[in-house]
Amino acid sequence: MQTITSVSEMQSLAERLRIQGQRIGLVPTMGALHEGHLSLVKLAKEKSDVVVVTIFVNPTQFGPSEDFTKYPRVLEADLAACEAAGVDYVFAPEVEEIYPKGYSTFVIEEHIAKPLEGASRPAHFRGVTTVVAKLFNIARPHVAIFGQKDAQQVAVITKMAADLNFDVEIVVAPTLREPDGLAMSSRNRYLTNTQRVEALVINRALRKAVEMVASGECRVDRLIAEATHLIGQHRRVRIIYVSVVDRLTMEAIKGEITPGRAVMAIAVWVDEVRLIDNEIL
Repeated sequence: MQTITSVSEMQSLAERLRIQGQRIGLVPTMGALHEGHLSLVKLAKEKSDVVVVTIFVNPTQFGPSEDFTKYPRVLEADLAACEAAGVDYVFAPEVEEIYPKGYSTFVIEEHIAKPLEGASRPAHFRGVTTVVAKLFNIARPHVAIFGQKDAQQVAVITKMAADLNFDVEIVVAPTLREPDGLAMSSRNRYLTNTQRVEALVINRALRKAVEMVASGECRVDRLIAEATHLIGQHRRVRIIYVSVVDRLTMEAIKGEITPGRAVMAIAVWVDEVRLIDNEIL
């Protein structure tokens, strides 16, 4: 496994691999890797000849009061995990390499990015689309793997790739969960044992919605009311949003859902820790 920190070196490598006819699979991450990330690597290995993992804590997707400075950075452990997983190349640039002095260009998706995370974190997706567009141009992947846990991010990036004619296939991998049902996330490291127990209500609320739809209850107001009620019983958990949206456009669904097309998306604060999760209904 080779670690690359230079944009020009990564671009040159990608060009050589493409000339050799190698299919490049990209797994973009912010590090602090867990089994969820490694499941994306496994899928990338199935769909490509060469796997590139990017490790970059992207400052432009964090708001001024968010956790950029304390976001976990464990590069040595991440590199060891990548090597054990059979990753071929890790691209781990410094911030100045991606955003050199005087940088002033951003990519903005105007529609799918507006609700949910976009409403509660206004600059978030501008940072996400910008850095992913840059990574697509730097690593030149044929396929890029993202996780369903970040459902809105997947929808935004898929639209961006289509609108800007990126020659890359976007593949979505299922959310990987801990044995207790908590969606795997680098931010789970912030949780105390007590907070973690409280956070489990997110998955319970989502599972309840799935069960309701399976039993024939497709009214959005009932699904949201039940999820909100369950979460509201936990004093450490504060709801940011509970919404049922179209899985492609992220538009709120009114009335009844069409099973398989809808997503229930939840964001909460567990004390000071912000968590998101979702399930396809």
